[in-house]
Amino acid sequence: MAARRSLKWREYPPDVLPMWLAETDTPLAPPIRAALAAALDRGDTGYAYHADLPGAFAEFAARRYGWRPDPARITLVSDVTQAITESIRLVTEPGDRVVLDTPAYPAFLSQLQALGRCVVENPMVDGRIHLTGLEGAFAAGARAYLMCNPHNPTGTVADIETLYAIAELAHRYGVRVVVDEVHGPLTYPGAVHVPFAMLDAEAADRSFVAVSASKAWNVAGLKAALLVAAPGAAADLHRLPPELWVSAGIFGVMAGVAAFSHGEPWLDELLAGLDENRKLLADELNRELPRIGYRPPDATYLAWLDCRALGLGDDPAAAFLERGRVALSPGPLYGPAGRGFVRLNLATSADRVREAVARMARAVN
Repeated sequence: MAARRSLKWREYPPDVLPMWLAETDTPLAPPIRAALAAALDRGDTGYAYHADLPGAFAEFAARRYGWRPDPARITLVSDVTQAITESIRLVTEPGDRVVLDTPAYPAFLSQLQALGRCVVENPMVDGRIHLTGLEGAFAAGARAYLMCNPHNPTGTVADIETLYAIAELAHRYGVRVVVDEVHGPLTYPGAVHVPFAMLDAEAADRSFVAVSASKAWNVAGLKAALLVAAPGAAADLHRLPPELWVSAGIFGVMAGVAAFSHGEPWLDELLAGLDENRKLLADELNRELPRIGYRPPDATYLAWLDCRALGLGDDPAAAFLERGRVALSPGPLYGPAGRGFVRLNLATSADRVREAVARMARAVN
């Protein structure tokens, strides 16, 4: 793994165990490898043909979730962050309030601020969306709600009752809903990912959903994602900059088509291994660091660890890096609700999970 040239493996010195950035340590899925190798053999490295990926995702969503979005309402973009940014730009104006559940993916916090929107934080309660807080934020004049489901960094999957409650609140207060669902394919047994746009609700009918193969199949660097407009939001798509698709990479499109069309058996094997790792982490923490709070995620390969009882301050990741030589994502990057927390990436070998906990324990003890 250390031979990889990605950011996860190059950011820190060789003696640091990287368990931070959301990349997997798995080999590339064979259908994706074959598609990219064939493209290289053809010298097929020009601009992406943007019509291939929407149909492949629509068929995948139909099989996986029982949801078949119309490919005509799906736009190719470079990544999920761009999809979210352009959606927020469509449904709000500078100065408008946008609600975000916190802790939140750091890029969402920074991008909303860069757009000139007012971020209204809705702190989660026990890792779940706080509906009372959400209603208060909506009633105070919010124009949009940026939801992450499955949630990064907590790994929570909102159940269908919660989603309908959100849709009812959004309709009541005239709030547009934009959803990051990039981690949807990484949902474990016992939880069910329900795409927000498939709900039978008016707010869902006017929503935008951002999706990609990037996280589940580890192809983020190839740059391709999709912005899905629900039927009532279709007219908004015409206001998008027409050149958005140019920023997507042809390898990203090819990888996404291969993943969504032929990558489900590989995905199921990946989930089985990740399921074992999320349980292993619980066992290792109970044995080595029982004061750390950890609820195994419903989805994603991300573990959100409550380290406040360790007395390491607002940024425990700094102590784990300095004393234990293990790199974790600092909780404060995810907003004030992340103080005293770290995010750990489970998408690696069982031995690295054990080694990460051992290093964290050395840093504390």
